[in-house]
Parts: sequence; structure tokens; C-alpha cells
Amino acid sequence: MTICSFDFTRQGATAATEATPLDEGYRWVHFDLTDEDLPGFLHANVPAIPAAALTAPETRPRADRYDDGLILNLRGVNMNADGPADQMVAVRMWMTAQLVVTVRVRKVFALDEMRTEAEGGHAPGTPMQFVSALATRLMGQVQDTVFDLSGRVDAMEDSVEDDDSPLPTELAEERRTAIRLRRYLAPQRDALVALVGTDSPLMTQGTRDLLREQANLAKLNVEELEGLIARMTAVQDHHTAQAALMQGHNGYVLSIVAAVFLPLGFVTGLFGVNVAGMPGIETPWAFAALCASLVVMTAGAVWVLRRLKWI
Repeated sequence: MTICSFDFTRQGATAATEATPLDEGYRWVHFDLTDEDLPGFLHANVPAIPAAALTAPETRPRADRYDDGLILNLRGVNMNADGPADQMVAVRMWMTAQLVVTVRVRKVFALDEMRTEAEGGHAPGTPMQFVSALATRLMGQVQDTVFDLSGRVDAMEDSVEDDDSPLPTELAEERRTAIRLRRYLAPQRDALVALVGTDSPLMTQGTRDLLREQANLAKLNVEELEGLIARMTAVQDHHTAQAALMQGHNGYVLSIVAAVFLPLGFVTGLFGVNVAGMPGIETPWAFAALCASLVVMTAGAVWVLRRLKWI
């Protein structure tokens, strides 16, 4: 059973799908990949190669002409509750002048918006206008996600100004998010560029111009994600350098303290042995003399370290 099915006129009106073929306009049929009726529908209405593309277990963004139709795969951010946004959802499509078939695995909110509009009697006038409207919604959601991520990276960069602030705990996850988004958006950029350049008879100049804007938006988002990845790497490098600098400083201080107290430890250890013949055992002022000698040795050690410019 289909998720939805509509007949669209070229004036943008909608009607319930009839059993008979269309005289004008086009038909949109939307399936879930697990639908038991999908194989039979594809066998009766879609050529073998596009049908295989619609039911492939794994997909990547693509835009390929096949005879007088188009095979198109696009992705959008995951707005479902079953996973984060960077686990993007796929839309598989096959279109001709009179038929648009879409297949999903998980709910695609952009398609649901178009379904709601169709139920309200409003629809794109041609299959390519349908694609343009879908691409606009998908890329709008992507841009919102990238802008939100950019704002969070801005907040992380603010921590760089305070050397005492710790490494943001969310940095690693945000960087993984940016990398995963870029992984899916880079081929989507290429698919949209290929779609703009297709010589399909379905393409009109007006639709080509609209899709070119979405291709440019995809390029912008990919470049923004690359910049965000680099900026988060810079934040990580800064905090790593600060931690190394602090560890080096602490080690330096400990080395100076050890250099000052090493001779003192030797002298006190030497005078602490319990054997006969130690000088000053019978002298009342011997302990005071030893303490004074230790003070002099400490001052001498500090003077030597300053002369060597270690402190």
C-alpha cells in the first residue's frame, strides 16, 4: 500500500489517483521501501534499471538520465527521533513526463510537507518543478543544521581566548557530526550540479535556474563544513598546546626545586648517618652552624641558576 498517491495537473491542482492513465499532468506515487506492493508496481510501471536503483539496499546522491526519464537520489537531515541529524535520510526517485515515483526508508519531512500541500490542493506543475521544490526543502533543512553547528563552533572558539578554560567536552562529537554531514553533502553537491547540467527533455530553463541555486547552496554548505572541521581542529590543537605548555612549565618548576634542594638533601643525609667521628656532635652551636651553611648553599644554588638563566 502506497504512503500517498496524487494526480497533478499542469496548473498545480491535485486530485485523487485514478486507475486510468493521465491525459495531462503527472502522477506522484510515494512508497516505503518495505512496502509489499512496491515490487509489483515497479515491475508494471518502471524500467528494470531505475527499479533496481529505487530498491537498492544502499544509495548515494546521484542524478542520471535514463531514456526520457531521470534517476535521482537526494539526502536530507534526519529530523526523526530515531537518530541524530547527521544520519541523513535518503529519497530515491524516478521521474518521467507523467510519473514521479519516490521511495524512502525513514520518514522524510520534506516529502511530508509536499504531501500536506498536495492534500490541500497545491502542487508543482511539472515533475522538474516537483524536484526543485523537494531540493529546496531538503537544502533548507541542511542549511539550518549547518548554521546551528556553526553557532556551536563559535562558542567553542570563545574558549580559546581563556587559557584556563578546559577543552569543550562536546568538541569531538561536533567534529564527527561535521565530518558525517560533509560525507553525504559532497556527493549531493555533485548530484545537483549534474542535475543542472542534464540534457533531459524534462528540464526547463526556469527549473534549471532554480536548481542551480540549490547546487550553489550545497557547495556553500560543503565549504562551510570544511571550514568548521578546520576550526574545530584548531580549537583542539590550541587546547593540546596549552596542556603541553602547562605540563612543561610544571616540570620546569619541579626541576628547579629539585636542583635547589638536591645539595641540601645530600648534606643533611651525610650529617644524619649514625657513625662515630661525625664533627660537631659534642659542640653546642654545631646545629646552628649547619643550618646557616644550608641557607648559604640555598642562596648559592639560586645564584648559580640565575647566572645560567634557568630562572
